[in-house]
Amino acid sequence: MTATSVAQAVYVLAAVLFVLSLAGLSKQESARRGNLLGMVGMVLALAATIVLALGTSARPVLVTALLIALVLLVGAAVGTWRARRVEMTQMPELIAILHSFVGAAAVLVGFNSYLTAHAAGADDVAHLVEVSLGVLVGAVTFTGSVVAFLKLSGRTRSAPLQLPGRNLLNLAALLVSLGLVVWFVVAPSIWPLLLLTVVSLALGWHLVASIGGGDMPVVVSMLNSYSGWAAAAAGFMLGNDLLIVTGALVGSSGAILSYIMCKAMNRSFVSVILGGFGAEEGAAPAGGGEGPQGEHREVSADEVAALLRDARSVVITPGYGMAVAKAQYPVAELVELLRDGGAEVRFGVHPVAGRLPGHMNVLLAEARVPYDIVLEMDEINDDLAGTDVVLVIGANDTVNPAALDDPGSPIAGMPVLHVWEAGQVVVFKRSMAAGYAGVQNPLFFRENTGMLFGDAKQRVEDIVAALRVG
Repeated sequence: MTATSVAQAVYVLAAVLFVLSLAGLSKQESARRGNLLGMVGMVLALAATIVLALGTSARPVLVTALLIALVLLVGAAVGTWRARRVEMTQMPELIAILHSFVGAAAVLVGFNSYLTAHAAGADDVAHLVEVSLGVLVGAVTFTGSVVAFLKLSGRTRSAPLQLPGRNLLNLAALLVSLGLVVWFVVAPSIWPLLLLTVVSLALGWHLVASIGGGDMPVVVSMLNSYSGWAAAAAGFMLGNDLLIVTGALVGSSGAILSYIMCKAMNRSFVSVILGGFGAEEGAAPAGGGEGPQGEHREVSADEVAALLRDARSVVITPGYGMAVAKAQYPVAELVELLRDGGAEVRFGVHPVAGRLPGHMNVLLAEARVPYDIVLEMDEINDDLAGTDVVLVIGANDTVNPAALDDPGSPIAGMPVLHVWEAGQVVVFKRSMAAGYAGVQNPLFFRENTGMLFGDAKQRVEDIVAALRVG
């Protein structure tokens, strides 16, 4: 049996494991199994690729083996270092920058594939189309992911960049890119490919720079899809079936997730990628300069403990602020304490809570919160009117009644958790500042809302201490 046939057989097994991995990741209960299946599939894919490389390389086997070992060593060292250092709150920006690597790889593979084929006189049309589209998608993915990383990590403003006629600029860049693709296919040379790369890099940068912070969860999933299609394009150029299958899986699943996220935000996917969050042509960024719009009522940890002591039903709606404060562990302790006291406690998680799809679910699972009490927005919304107390921990835009009450709000029409319908609402915040989307929240000024200021982790620990004493 040849190295190629062995590799192809293992590739088929790895592809099946990747499909099962995605299926497992669709539910919290099976997510751990899905991750394990994906890890096993990737190990098999790497092993098969190494066997294939050693069996088909024109270099001496020892040289090829040393090169592969060097690459694996560098990658493993960097990956282990980043994985051990990264905080859970930094996962969105880490994923964004990892997407940029896929985009850069697709661009480099495209250039290498074209130069190799051109030198061998094998410039067939199908291969030229693969190269040009791979470079186009890869370059857009690269710069778009870098900008997303800069926004998510706070290294640049989260507000959308609003250049005059920005939508026309994007359309013009796309049309120019397609024109360069045609030029490259009709008259192959390095110049249209270089120009295509430059224009695509600029397009990717401007696309994401024009998107505001409120839409970043969609942007992350969108870039995930782009990176998948870039990987699939690289697979076509390299003649690697597994890379094609894997890229198609990532690309299609990312596109589906982007659709789900847009639906959860009542947003058009096209409008997300063409402009900033709720910003019209020539308008100011969403929420620019908005401050408090009423009188709020401040409460203490002891007062919240008293509310919870008498409550029979409690709902907790987490947001990115909970992740920043690392409050999931004391929150899990609070949940256990309340449940032991006979209260019904559940979580209501908005689809775009935080800055990464599923981020809150991962945090709660990390703190060993039971899966069965973590509900999605649609599952919990109808029950909020009969809930005694809702604890809003670090959430803002996802519990904003302006989405329903104010047609002029940048988030008008966005489905939100109806926490204000509960008997009492306690909002954990550091200050009265607007949320990540820059939109002020009228919930803070309602009569049944109390504001508990300070670090969320410390405030929850204070409440737990007060409950234990009481």
